[in-house]
Amino acid sequence: MVIAAQLPPPREEFRPDVADAPARGRVMLWLGPLALALGLGAFGLTGSLLSRDELVTWDMVGRDTDRILATVRNVDAVHGTYYLLMHGWVELFGDSVLSLRLPSLFAAAGAAGVVALLGNRLFGYRAGILAGILFALVPAVSRYGQEARSYALVMLAVALATLLLLRALDRPRGPWRWAAYALALAVTALLHLVALSVVTAHVCLVAAHARRDRFLWWRAGFALAAVAAVVVPFALLGRSQAGRQLYWVPAPDGWGLLSLPGEVFVSVVCAGALIALALAARSERRAPLLLCGTWALLPPALVWAASHGEVSYFRGVYVLFTLPAWALLAGSGLASARRSWKAAASVVVALALLTLPDQRQVRQPFEHNAPVPLDYAAAAEVIERLHRPGDAVVYDRFDSWQLDGGVRYYLPRELTPRDVFLTRTPAEIDDLYAVQCPVPELCLGGERRIWLLTQGTDFPFNAIDPAQAGALRSRYRISTSTQVTGMTVSLLERNDAAGGARQS
Repeated sequence: MVIAAQLPPPREEFRPDVADAPARGRVMLWLGPLALALGLGAFGLTGSLLSRDELVTWDMVGRDTDRILATVRNVDAVHGTYYLLMHGWVELFGDSVLSLRLPSLFAAAGAAGVVALLGNRLFGYRAGILAGILFALVPAVSRYGQEARSYALVMLAVALATLLLLRALDRPRGPWRWAAYALALAVTALLHLVALSVVTAHVCLVAAHARRDRFLWWRAGFALAAVAAVVVPFALLGRSQAGRQLYWVPAPDGWGLLSLPGEVFVSVVCAGALIALALAARSERRAPLLLCGTWALLPPALVWAASHGEVSYFRGVYVLFTLPAWALLAGSGLASARRSWKAAASVVVALALLTLPDQRQVRQPFEHNAPVPLDYAAAAEVIERLHRPGDAVVYDRFDSWQLDGGVRYYLPRELTPRDVFLTRTPAEIDDLYAVQCPVPELCLGGERRIWLLTQGTDFPFNAIDPAQAGALRSRYRISTSTQVTGMTVSLLERNDAAGGARQS
């Protein structure tokens, strides 16, 4: 008993340094970065047209729950959880561009707040608030905080799971803390399977602590086993669909790995600046640097290595969840190199000014569809302005992904011309791709006018399926053609209609 009384109490490895700070300081730690990320992301939120992937989101969330579940059994299972969440959101708030993108904006802002909390636990208050601010300033955070896809939610989920792991390690005998960590990690995997590679960093952190608690591996193992029980069936389904969905992603070479930071940060300048600051990171403890270093480096390396098999997963957006780790290291480096708040603030302001061109670029009207911009809104405006009752439409589905969805989204909901060669919509067959008429001549009706929407500026009949072009040529002529960014909007009139062909 005497010996026990003389032993020091167990030391919490990641005790928040801000715990003794005034209430205002505790709140500003996370609220400041959150508000900054929210303000930056809200600026120009609806300025860019929906991307092709965002149009898939719109299409999927417009289906009922049973249809979504049926579809993800065939394709896109890795985004199924996101579609279900967004389906509920759209039911409440509608499918405007603002509504579709708001969850990503809130997630990006929340991730900035969580990064600040992580930085405080790992490196101290100053490093924490700087890490949150630096994270908010990364152009990629605004870019994907303005996109109706799961990537901002994945960043938040990974950061939150890491924070909950630190809390579990503070008191490893608390089962509810491990349960919370397992739940957050399972949600992370259900939002995007590649993000589960962050477990490699978590395992390294657990290993660093296991020397002091021989039962720690058992507790962590039970948590990871519970996650695996949830995720493995989902992962097997996603793996079976990967070849169909990612056939177009090339296997990376060594240069691809070196150029990845510029793609992940969506700014070479920002990537260079944060990596330079990260190299200056300091800590009295080994565990914080181990966690952040492995979090930043191991997932991209693993994805790169796994991308040399049958399917390549090597896309910058898939490892966007490593950005919080770089921000944490950079916050620590800046806090170590610049002891005064004024000096640190000067560096932050300089970084904001240097990345301003990239921030402007990610808000350009067609940036979400780069490098092939398509002005769906302008094409829809041409049809809306000149349409007549009874008009039909033909979309280029021969070599253009989601051109039909883009134009339909920006057309008024009450304006639904007959899609001449469409026989079954993607929703009807629980897929992402439509079924078109096998014998185009048999699908032509009696419409006197048909709108033909094609990608590019080539002669419109050359841009669509040859059989469809032949059927249209036999009965229709091009009356007018209007070019908008990346697209041509042509009006076809029956050969027996009055008036000569006009080109504009």
